[in-house]
Amino acid sequence: MKVFSEILARLPGLFSVELGIDVAANPQQRQRWFLAAILFGGRIPGKLAAHTYKVFAEQDAVRPEVIVALGWDRLVTLLDRGGYTRYDYKTATKLLAVMGALVDQYEADLERLHDRAQSADDLEVRLQNLGAGIGPVTVNIFLRELRGIWSKADPPLSFLTQLSSENLGILPSGISPRQALETLQAEWRSQPVEGREFSDLEAALVRLGRDFCRKKSDSLCPLGTWCRKRTCPHKSPRSYTLS
Repeated sequence: MKVFSEILARLPGLFSVELGIDVAANPQQRQRWFLAAILFGGRIPGKLAAHTYKVFAEQDAVRPEVIVALGWDRLVTLLDRGGYTRYDYKTATKLLAVMGALVDQYEADLERLHDRAQSADDLEVRLQNLGAGIGPVTVNIFLRELRGIWSKADPPLSFLTQLSSENLGILPSGISPRQALETLQAEWRSQPVEGREFSDLEAALVRLGRDFCRKKSDSLCPLGTWCRKRTCPHKSPRSYTLS
């Protein structure tokens, strides 16, 4: 499916890569991505979440035990520095609860949490049970970039991925997120893009859904000529050169 190569040529892939995180490298990198996923799962712009993660990383405040040791007041200070001024108190409380549970229940080790999970569904439940505020959205953000790395990381397609895929005519409308995932993966296996992974495609489709399919944008959609949504406000009146 040529549209896959166009998507990956026009949109960035993994969010973790943008943050300088290599989730395939080691458990420490996956812990960094877990912190970032919690921040991305909050109700703030992605750019602020990314900046806030970098503030934490610069202070080496990414490991569960370090975050717990910082305490509520110092976490609020870091969150304010990152731009979380409206959600700093709530997010500091959430981070302390989640990281504290990770320390107490899994010896501060996400790999141990994964290994104890009985299935993909159990893995998602265990992550959500770490604390209030770790809901399906945050878990999906975290796990979709670990496909092929953690054997039990297999979340269904997110709403944004499914929305953009339907608008591009890749997926039919009205199917379940799990069916959508299986269909998209089958299409990818039949037409993979050399040097890229399915998780890159998934992340790129999230970006498309977030920035163009779901809301207004000042920019023309980079996949405008592929879009099947006649009323899309971001479709270009001209054709892109798809070479």
